[in-house]
Amino acid sequence: MRKFPSEKKKITIDIFTNRVTISMALLFALPSLGLFLGIYYIFDNLLIGAIFGFVVHFVILAFSSRISKRLDEIMN
Repeated sequence: MRKFPSEKKKITIDIFTNRVTISMALLFALPSLGLFLGIYYIFDNLLIGAIFGFVVHFVILAFSSRISKRLDEIMN
């Protein structure tokens, strides 16, 4: 039987910042990558998949400041 620690470990601000940065990077990158791969595998067309992937990626980057502000409001 496994024993759980009785006291919570405190997370330093460096680890927390690193995790938030990685999660935001994934939030910005994965939708465009998923769309690209989905179109490529379903329609077997690399060019159309790349075009849609780039469009979605740059649209997300255009709104990245708003997304970051919203996530910051939620986290704080």
